[in-house]
Amino acid sequence: MLGERRIDPAYHAAMLERLGLNRPLWEQYGLYLGQIARADFGKSIVTNVPVIEEFFARFPATIELSLSAMLFAVVLGIPIGIFAALRRGRIGDHMTIGAAMIGQSMPIFWWGQLLIMLVSINLGWTPVSGRISAAFSVPSETGFLLIDTLLSGKKGAFGSALSHLILPTIVLGTIPLAIIARMTRSAVIEVLSEDYIRTAKAKGLRPLRIVGVHALRNALIPVVTIVGLQTGTLLAGAVLTETIFSWPGIGKWIVGSLDKRDYPVIQGGVLVIATVVMCVNLLVDLIYGWINPRIRRAR
Repeated sequence: MLGERRIDPAYHAAMLERLGLNRPLWEQYGLYLGQIARADFGKSIVTNVPVIEEFFARFPATIELSLSAMLFAVVLGIPIGIFAALRRGRIGDHMTIGAAMIGQSMPIFWWGQLLIMLVSINLGWTPVSGRISAAFSVPSETGFLLIDTLLSGKKGAFGSALSHLILPTIVLGTIPLAIIARMTRSAVIEVLSEDYIRTAKAKGLRPLRIVGVHALRNALIPVVTIVGLQTGTLLAGAVLTETIFSWPGIGKWIVGSLDKRDYPVIQGGVLVIATVVMCVNLLVDLIYGWINPRIRRAR
């Protein structure tokens, strides 16, 4: 904050007093925990704006990207996993699992750069970076750009926001998609060997009804667990994805704070993200009872 030039010792001492850095470490830590209990994460060293305000100003952009990536992963991952399970041991199963392994193993930064070169630069199908074209000025009503562009009524604004969202969604959602597909395959294969499935087959029920009604609902429990656990993966992956695509969310914000050594922002951002991950996993536990009533009765 004082820069790298020679500074006045008196001013230096005054800054240490104002920031509380001249106190013992245990006292500083205790004061910081007291601030956290009051949802006070301090102020940014660079902007002098409360960290919590900066966080929630950027959080909708990350939520929009993360939800899009998770929707992409779930909508494709579950059907792919079911397809692989129903063709266990065949060529379709091997190809699906092989593709899932490749998708799970690809580093986000490499996959993002590859798609930018192929889809954006060579083919010109999508924008390279950003959240919306500079030609549009959309007032922020909700913080979620897709919703704000619809509310603004400006022609072409929604299409621009959607086109900017496509590549980051694919990059961020590829790893969760691969994991969900593999978990769905394993869960469906296990459920299909249960006695009640054999009974349903003996009754002459259609295969689509057996899989869609009887097997899938029980197979969804481990899948829902994976979806909840992938929330942390999405938020961690958002740091790289937002940096690659210049997406103005909390990931890019924290990376910029690392470069500037803005420690209150780094500490506060990580703590709030950890809280969000814990809340999502709690929500997943509550969803179990809705998926399988036997779990609700067991409680």
